Amino acid sequence: MRKVILFIAMSLDGYIADREGGVDWLGGHGDDSEMRDTYSEFITHVDTVVMGRNTYDQIVTELSPDEWVYRDLTSCVITRREVPASAENIRFSAEDPCRLIRSLREKEGKAIWICGGADLVQQLWKEDLIDVYYISVIPILLGNGIRLFGKNGSRIPLKLVKTQSYNGITDLIYERRGTVHSSNQ
Repeated sequence: MRKVILFIAMSLDGYIADREGGVDWLGGHGDDSEMRDTYSEFITHVDTVVMGRNTYDQIVTELSPDEWVYRDLTSCVITRREVPASAENIRFSAEDPCRLIRSLREKEGKAIWICGGADLVQQLWKEDLIDVYYISVIPILLGNGIRLFGKNGSRIPLKLVKTQSYNGITDLIYERRGTVHSSNQ
């Protein structure tokens, strides 16, 4: 079965975007000579990227308006809005994200990358569909914005498998372990 990996950055206080949805704060503490290219290693293990519509819109309008940066991957964009015509390697879907992930897991291929946003991540997290949490903690306190994790109602035990630090950023890589425990029990 294919692994589902959340690979995302967040502020030290748990936000993936500021209150306007901006991510211009992503980066280290300024010494780019210390930057590591963790993405290039990560992406070799992935062939599918899943994201919410807001994340897609941000990529095509702000982060990479001139080219689709995931052209070598199969991209699935989850949306509740009108579903536009799918393009080559980009599939728009109104399907329930949990159902989609369960279906993708059963197909042959490499890992599935959950790239954002918060609503998608929280739905998959609540259903315990994320196998690996790869979170880059950015050295900033935003104080407000879009939270990566909200309330869940369950404990999901994790095992720390790797940490690395560079340019003030700390990557935390956890794998799911054990059984999920509902806090309602």
